[in-house]
Amino acid sequence: MPELTHFYDAFQPSHYDVYLDVDRGTKHISGKTTITGTAKTPAIAIHQKYLTITAVQTAAGADLPFTVDDANDAVRITLPAAGEATFSITYSAPLTDTMMGIYPSYYEINGEKKQLIGTQFETNAARQAFPCVDEPEAKATFSLAIKYDEKPGETIISNMPEERVENGVHYFQQTVRMASYLVAFAFGELQSKMTTTKSGVKIGVFATKAHNPNELDFPLDIAKRSIEFYEDFYHTPYPLPHSWQLGLPDFSAGAMENWGLVTYREAYLTLDPDNTTLEMKQLVATVIAHELAHQWFGDLVTMKWWDDLWLNESFANMMEYVAVDALQPDWHIWETFQTSEVPAALQRDATDGVQSVHVPVENPAEIDSLFDGAIVYAKGARMLVMVRALIGDDALRAGLKDYLGAHSYGNATGADLWAALGKASGMDIGGIMHSWLDQPGYPVVTAAVKDGQLTLSQQQFFIGEGKDIGRQWQIPLNSNYDAAPAIFSEKTATLGDYQQLRAAAGEPFRVNVGNNSHFIVQYDSTLLKDILDHAADLDNIAQLQILQDLGLLAEGGKTSYANLAPLLPRFADSHSAIVTTALYRAAGSLRKFVTPDSPEENNLRALYDQLSAGQVTRLGWLPQASDTNDDQMVRPYVLSAALYAKNPQAIAAAHEIFNQNQDKLASLPADVRGLILTNEVRNFGTPALIDQLLQAYRQTTDGSFKSNIRAAVTATTDPAEVAKIIAQFEDADTVKPQDLRGWFANLLHNHRGEQAAWDWLRNDWAWLAKTVGGDMEFPTYITVVAGVFRTPERLAEFKTFFDPKRDNPALTREIAMDTKVIESRVKLVEAEQDAVNAAVAKLVK
Repeated sequence: MPELTHFYDAFQPSHYDVYLDVDRGTKHISGKTTITGTAKTPAIAIHQKYLTITAVQTAAGADLPFTVDDANDAVRITLPAAGEATFSITYSAPLTDTMMGIYPSYYEINGEKKQLIGTQFETNAARQAFPCVDEPEAKATFSLAIKYDEKPGETIISNMPEERVENGVHYFQQTVRMASYLVAFAFGELQSKMTTTKSGVKIGVFATKAHNPNELDFPLDIAKRSIEFYEDFYHTPYPLPHSWQLGLPDFSAGAMENWGLVTYREAYLTLDPDNTTLEMKQLVATVIAHELAHQWFGDLVTMKWWDDLWLNESFANMMEYVAVDALQPDWHIWETFQTSEVPAALQRDATDGVQSVHVPVENPAEIDSLFDGAIVYAKGARMLVMVRALIGDDALRAGLKDYLGAHSYGNATGADLWAALGKASGMDIGGIMHSWLDQPGYPVVTAAVKDGQLTLSQQQFFIGEGKDIGRQWQIPLNSNYDAAPAIFSEKTATLGDYQQLRAAAGEPFRVNVGNNSHFIVQYDSTLLKDILDHAADLDNIAQLQILQDLGLLAEGGKTSYANLAPLLPRFADSHSAIVTTALYRAAGSLRKFVTPDSPEENNLRALYDQLSAGQVTRLGWLPQASDTNDDQMVRPYVLSAALYAKNPQAIAAAHEIFNQNQDKLASLPADVRGLILTNEVRNFGTPALIDQLLQAYRQTTDGSFKSNIRAAVTATTDPAEVAKIIAQFEDADTVKPQDLRGWFANLLHNHRGEQAAWDWLRNDWAWLAKTVGGDMEFPTYITVVAGVFRTPERLAEFKTFFDPKRDNPALTREIAMDTKVIESRVKLVEAEQDAVNAAVAKLVK
C-alpha cells in the first residue's frame, strides 16, 4: 500500500555524505551515501526508488540488517539502538531518460550528438539518485562528491562551489541545511557568463555551447538584479556564495528552484536579444524572478509538508511580478498578470470539484497532482496580491522579515505566515485568508438596485453544474463608493439609496476596482448600462474586467454570449494590450458555437475582420520604430484575427513577406514570424515547405523560433502532412518529450488534425505514460483534450477512454475535473448556439 506515514517521524537526518560515480556510456550510477541523524527507534525507513542496494553498514563497517520495500519506496533498516547514528548505504541505479532523478539531456552541435547530465528531484525524486529521507521537513546538510566519465573541456556545477578535485572526484563545499529535493548538480560541455551583485554574490548563467553567447546576456542581467532586489525587499541577505542559472535541453517543468543551482527549460532562460518579442522577454524575466524568489521563500524557509505547497509557489508567483515591476517598470508587468494568471484562476476555479489552494495530501502518488498551475500558482498568487493590497508593502516587508528570521533553514506552515503578516499589519489576516485558501471556488458578487436601494449579495460561482453548499468568503470589495464595506463577509448587504449614492459619487458604482480580488461581479441592467455608457472613461483594467466578467457569466449561464457579442466592437480600436487580449479572448469564446467551414463560421470570420481592420491599418505587418510596448503586443492579436477572417489583403501581405525572406526565416521579426509561417503553411503549404520547417526546427536552439515552427506545421490542412507530423511525435530527435504536449495541443486545435491527434493519444497512451508518466505535467494532456472537445460525441469518447483510468491517483482529479469541463461546454453550446450565431449574424449585416 502507499506510504501514509512520514519517515521523518522515526529518523531525523542531520548530514549526508553523497558519493556518486556516473557512467554515461553504460547509463549506470554507482553510489555510497553516509547518513548521520537521530533515530527515535531502532527500526527506521529511508527512501529509495529504483536503487539496487548491496550493503548497509555502521560507521565501523559492521553490516546492518535491511529489507527493500519497493511498494513504499523504502529501505527498512534495523539499527543497533535508538539515538545518534551514522550508517552508509552502498547501491547502484540506472541513468534513465525520464527527466526525473539524475538524467541526460540531449542536444546537437554541427550535427554531432552530445549529452548534458542534470537533475530534477522535486517532488520526491531525490530518492532515485541517493537514499535519503525525501520529505521537505527532513532538512539536512549535504556534502557531494561526484565522479564521472569526464572528458576534456567539461564543467561540473552544483549547489555550492567546488572545493577540490582528487583522483577524478569533484568535491563540493557542504551545503547549508536544506530539503533533499533542492540538491542539484550538472556536468558536460558548458559555456557561461558571470557577474557579481553589489553584496558580493556570484551570478552565473550556464548553457550548452549550441547557443550563441549573447543569448546569456539578458538572463544574467535579470538574475543579478533580481537577487539584489530580493535582498532589499526581504531585508534578508542571499545566504549562499553563488546563484547559478542553468538551461537544460531536456527539462520537464518550466524551471526548478534548486538552491544555488536553478535549472530551466532552455526556452525560459536563453533568448536572442536582437530578435525576440517583448512578451518573451517578460516571460523569461518572470520565470527567473520566480525561481530566485524561491531562494528565500521555499529554500531558506520550506513548507513543512506538501499540503502547504502553495506557501512556496503562490508566493513566488506573486513575487515574480513584484520584482519584475521594480526592475522594468516600463513593462507594466501587472497588466500581464491580469491577462495570464487572473483568467486562468477564474476559469479553473469555477468548476465544481476543483481543489482548494491548501490541500491535505499524504499519498506520494497524489503529490504531483497538486501542481495545478491555475490554482496553486495563479489563484494562490491572486490571494497574496489581495493580502498585499489590504496591508500595503511596508507591513508586507516587515512581516516577511520576521517570518524569514523565525524560520530560516527550517520549515513553516501557512499559519506561520499569516501570524507574521497579521502582527505586522495589526489585522486578522489568517481569519480573512482561511475562507480563500481552504475553500475551493470563488464568489460572484451581485450588485443590484432593488426598490431604490443599492444591494450586494455573494454566492459561489460555477461554470457547469455545481452544488451550492452555502460557502461564504471575506471579500475585499475595493469599491469606488464609500458606502460599500472594505470586507464583505455577509450573504447580503444594503448600501443605501442608489440615486443619492450615485449623485454623491459622480461616477458609476463599481466593485473590485483594480481587479485584485478573486471574484467576479454581476451588475444588474441599471448598473451595467451606467458602466457601459461611461466605458470610455474607464482605465484599461476596468475595461478588461467588463469583458472578463461578462464572459465568465456567460460561461456560467448567468447571461448570454448573445449579449456579450454586440459589446465587442466598442473595444476593437483600443491601443491597450490588455484590453485587446480580453477582446480576442471573448471573441475566441464564440468559436465554440460554430461548425468549421459553415455559414455561421463565415459570419464569425466577418466579425473578426470588422474587429481587426482598423488596427491592422494602423499598425501594419512589420514593427515600426514608433511602436509603443502596447503596439508590439497588440499587433499579433489583430493580425491573427485578420488571418482567421481570411482577409485576402492580410493573407497576401504575409505571403509576400515570406517570399522575401524564404532563405532567412529565423530573422523574420519575432512578433509576427509565427503568423507569417502559419499563413504560409495553411494557405500555400506544400510537403516540401513542411519538410523545410521540420529541418529548421531540428537545427535551431531558439525556443521562440521553435514555437513558431510548431504552430505553423501543425496548421496544415493536408491529411498526409498531418500523418507525417504525428509520425514525429515519438521521434525524440525531432520532438523532445518535454515539447510533445505543445505539438499535440496545436494539432488537436486544428480541426483538420483533431481526429488524427485524438486517435494518436488513445492508440499510443501506453507509450506516452512510459515516456512522461512520471512527470507532473502528464495529467495536463487530459486538460488539453478537455480544452478542445465540445460535442456530445467527443464527450462520450472522452469518457469511454478516460473513465477506466480514474483509479490512477495521478490522474483521478484531472479526469473528474475535465469531464465536467466538457459536459458544461456541450450543454452551453446546445443551449446558446442559435442565439449566439444570430447575434453575430446581426453584427455583420
